[in-house]
Amino acid sequence: MTNNNQEISLDLFIALNRAIQWINAHADRDIKRYGLNRTEFGVVELLYHKGSQPLQQIGGKVLMSSGNITYVVDKLEQKGLVKRRASEEDRRLIYAEITDAGKQLIEEVFPKHAMVISQAVNGLSDDEKKVASQLLKKLGKYAEAGFK
Repeated sequence: MTNNNQEISLDLFIALNRAIQWINAHADRDIKRYGLNRTEFGVVELLYHKGSQPLQQIGGKVLMSSGNITYVVDKLEQKGLVKRRASEEDRRLIYAEITDAGKQLIEEVFPKHAMVISQAVNGLSDDEKKVASQLLKKLGKYAEAGFK
């Protein structure tokens, strides 16, 4: 790897981190208005769009460690947005599912939240967004495959 390659790679790393930091800042500010943090919102949104999920699988789907899932689901249960349900086939398996209040919240706020994210990334044209998305997916798959 040449020094020039390393410098370009480091520039990319910094640019990616700064971009996600600011996009997340927009998203987090919006989510906070509803009394949730990013992880809580992600769990409620996942359950809304994908249906009930085993607790053990939620972490990987919302990009958080499995150890925090219990805590997050506890908080969402206290807020009345999520409930636990034991599997009928295997009582050891616990599912999280969205409540009617959770559905109502997502139906009300998700379109507004999607608009906030859309506005945060409007520094790129639609064509540029498509290319960037394809390239970032390629980069992510490569980095994942090389992680041993």
